[in-house]
Amino acid sequence: MNPFYRSVKNIEEAKLLLDTLAEYDLFQLENKIKPDFCNVGGLEVFEGEEWCEWCDEETGDSISDLLRQ
Repeated sequence: MNPFYRSVKNIEEAKLLLDTLAEYDLFQLENKIKPDFCNVGGLEVFEGEEWCEWCDEETGDSISDLLRQ
């Protein structure tokens, strides 16, 4: 399947969007709107000539680490 991408303005917006999409997927599963499925989310930044997984330069945290907080 083709990936779904969405541009965001900052880390806070990325976290909100990823949290919201995850909550919506759970809502659909719990209410039998969508059958069991798997999903992946993340945050990438364009550095130089390629897309790279984002991490906080000060702490080394990934967006997944921030989502767990």
